Amino acid sequence: MAGAFDFVPAIAALPLLAFVVSLFAGQYMPKRGAEAGILATAGSLVLSIWTALTVAGITGSATSYNENLYTWVAGVADGAVTLRLGVLVDPLTALMLVIVSLIALLVHVFSLGYMNDEGETGLPRYYAGLGLFTASMLAFVFSNNLLMAFMFFELVGLCSYLLIGFWFREDGPPSAAKKAFLVTRFGDYFFLIGVVGVFATFGTGLFAPITEGGTVVAESFPQMAEHALEDGESFFGYSAQTWITILGMLVLGGVVGKSAQFPLHTWLPDAMEGPTPVSALIHAATMVAAGVYLVARMYGFYLLSPTALAVIALIGGFTALFAATMGVVKQELKQVLAYSTISQYGYMMLALGSGGYVAAVFHLTTHAIFKALLFLGAGSVIIAMHHNENMWDMGGLKDRMPVTYWTFLSGSLALAGIVPFAGFWSKDEVLFEALIHGFGSTGTLGTMFLVAYAMGLLAVFFTGFYTFRMVYLTFHGDARTDVARDPEPVGWNVKGPLSVLGIGAATVGLINMKPIADLTGLHIDFLHKWLLGPEEGGWPALTSTGLHHYEELMHNVAGIDPAYPLGETTTLLVSALVSLSLALAGVLVARSLYNEPEPVEHTDKLGGAKTLLMHNYYQDEYQVWLAQGVTVPLARAADKFDQGVVDGVVNGISSVSLFTGSRFRRIQSGVVTNYAALMTLSLVLLLVVFVVLGGGV
Repeated sequence: MAGAFDFVPAIAALPLLAFVVSLFAGQYMPKRGAEAGILATAGSLVLSIWTALTVAGITGSATSYNENLYTWVAGVADGAVTLRLGVLVDPLTALMLVIVSLIALLVHVFSLGYMNDEGETGLPRYYAGLGLFTASMLAFVFSNNLLMAFMFFELVGLCSYLLIGFWFREDGPPSAAKKAFLVTRFGDYFFLIGVVGVFATFGTGLFAPITEGGTVVAESFPQMAEHALEDGESFFGYSAQTWITILGMLVLGGVVGKSAQFPLHTWLPDAMEGPTPVSALIHAATMVAAGVYLVARMYGFYLLSPTALAVIALIGGFTALFAATMGVVKQELKQVLAYSTISQYGYMMLALGSGGYVAAVFHLTTHAIFKALLFLGAGSVIIAMHHNENMWDMGGLKDRMPVTYWTFLSGSLALAGIVPFAGFWSKDEVLFEALIHGFGSTGTLGTMFLVAYAMGLLAVFFTGFYTFRMVYLTFHGDARTDVARDPEPVGWNVKGPLSVLGIGAATVGLINMKPIADLTGLHIDFLHKWLLGPEEGGWPALTSTGLHHYEELMHNVAGIDPAYPLGETTTLLVSALVSLSLALAGVLVARSLYNEPEPVEHTDKLGGAKTLLMHNYYQDEYQVWLAQGVTVPLARAADKFDQGVVDGVVNGISSVSLFTGSRFRRIQSGVVTNYAALMTLSLVLLLVVFVVLGGGV
């Protein structure tokens, strides 16, 4: 009898089928292809839940699954690389499949209300794009090897390009789509080199070992790297430690691009030119989440390199603070949320870099819920405001849009990290893990963790401030325009997804309430147990990916250990109280400045600092200068050298050959008497040469 794991490929195949149906038959369907997408993503969600229940042991014994489905290139000779496509299902996979399929389903439903303007063209193309986007992300999630993950990683990027530029007849969307494609491709170039390096080094790209009957028949590359480190091997003239760091940093290039981390974050704010449901899907569950998920999937490999971990933590901490400061001055609703996304994924990177694997996965989960909610809530407001996104043209929407307001408030409290909403539990755990591992790790590594922690902690205040500046300007006070006084009503297809996500933003934190667990002894740490596995050694057949094994690597290889300067419980409470106090301080400052009938823009008092923030620290200008002022001149110089020197030498040699050949060609006249004369002349010349060389003999 077929089980859940046999249908895992169908989780991605259903949205792929919806893509085909919507693209070719959508124009003949009542909702222009939305029906196919809704049915497909609903089917994916059902199969994902069934898969998760199977992994949990509710529908049978708790287990995991790693199976090759198709051999693309079979290596015949010894040491030859075999390229396969396969499926890996473990707790991390199962959790992410549920998240992606749930958000995709809600986005499809929400699109019925958002993409219904009269005269809207290209809807079959829109729904086809959503289907391909969802299928690509789901296939990326259950990929069992690095090459397959890279392929779908790139397909996710292609889909984002198509959907961001959906309104291609306008000026902004095509430019934003090209920017997103090019910036992320820059990072993916390094990722590709990393993929090649992994296969060249280990001969495999498997994320986890494949076992049959309890025997390992194919090792994963993290396992092989661990063995190489233990044996003191060297690769290409580098020690195993150094080479693992190099490979990890190369793959990290793709992660930084997709997850919009500094300095490859500049594409994400521009991506708001796409339809708002697309923004929700990109930010919450697909493209931006893909990078963080990849690091989590390869975590056993990254734990072999303390240097790579320190870089990840610093990038995450800096990005969290850097992006949060820019969010405080933005005037458009979706722009605030865009910089919020960059900042929140910075927290996830901070957690992964500082040894907080569970905290990172936890924040990835909660963020998917409340960020999808906030973007769809923004979409509801944009519908009501006739697609005006400027918060200073809003106000007074609290009573006119109660469902949108209360659900948006739930998401805002989660984002700001206010207890008891979801974001409080996950963000607090991120900061707590960075703090205790900073104190517990010696030398430079511990210092870097503490520096990253300090940046993440400071970002908490700015997060609370920009979040509730957004809430007060949008919903509170008096209506500041005629449209705000009489907003366009929204239907059930808008309110339904908002209600589901609003409840989720308030309750999903229950899966890992570490402070409450430590205080009460109730052990409300479902996610920790979920990632640990049903056995002490981890999940069957996937011990190298289990949390238990990760904790061993942190201690034995990376040298990362927790330390509690005030005792475990007291340190946890102090950490939580400090972060909560900063979040509340940001909320209260925003309330005092903007909760007015006729608010004014207090950020003008920042003077030159506001100009700097409004121009995003001139990162776009810097990248344009880097491209036009440095890269283009270097490319032109290289082109001149290539054409003038390299091509000149090659063309010169060929010219001599052509000239010589053309002269000798004239000898071939076809007249026999001429040939006889030439042969006689040649014989005479040869005799003269022999006589001369022979000294007259």
